[in-house]
Amino acid sequence: MTTTRRLDGARVVVTGGARGIGAAIATRCAGEGARIVVLDLLEDRGRATADALGGAFVAVDLTDCGGAARAVGSAITLLGGVDVLVNAAGVLRLGPLLETTPDEWDAVFAINTRAMLVTMQATARAMIAAGVGGRIINLSSMAAKDGGANEAAYAASKAAVVALTRAAALEWGCHGITVNAICPGYVLTEMGAETRTPSDVAAWTARSPLGRLASPEDVANVACFLASEEASYLTGEALNVTGGMMTH
Repeated sequence: MTTTRRLDGARVVVTGGARGIGAAIATRCAGEGARIVVLDLLEDRGRATADALGGAFVAVDLTDCGGAARAVGSAITLLGGVDVLVNAAGVLRLGPLLETTPDEWDAVFAINTRAMLVTMQATARAMIAAGVGGRIINLSSMAAKDGGANEAAYAASKAAVVALTRAAALEWGCHGITVNAICPGYVLTEMGAETRTPSDVAAWTARSPLGRLASPEDVANVACFLASEEASYLTGEALNVTGGMMTH
């Protein structure tokens, strides 16, 4: 892949950066010249990813709000500031709506939405104090707009990410901070691997006019663009990366 160094020297924090889409985003941004700190619960994978990129790793349990805020603070200290936050951490839970318990619902929201609120607040405070603006990129999902059966908690949490993104964009734009969400379609990562079958993959593939599912790199390319100056007039958006499965 040809890189343009669009993020040369940018200080980038990636939650959920140990593997999957988060790791692909961290790798893509590093390839464009960014300095990376990976935040994740998976210590071995997270350190390996960060080491491969010449970056740093901070272990964090994002369900612990105080710990999440401290981890962001540690990452910002390691970088000497922050220019970009990518919230890629997330969990997938599937099941019939009538069988979804409040505890299961809360567990999904704790990672997919509440943790994002905490990391965004910690990052925005640092960006505002520095007075130079920044970029916040939140991973939502196609499910936020097209949530289906057996994914109520997941779809609702990702719809909340879109709403949170819009609110932050409106409140923080005056500080030069852009806030956008990415809504990927089906991406074959380790998350959800145990729930899908070959027939599922074939059915999902058939939904795309392009005839394929997304790779983590497809999502990473969009994230890298949003992190760059080329996207400086784009904020409050929830961009589909679905291969044409959704066109609104």
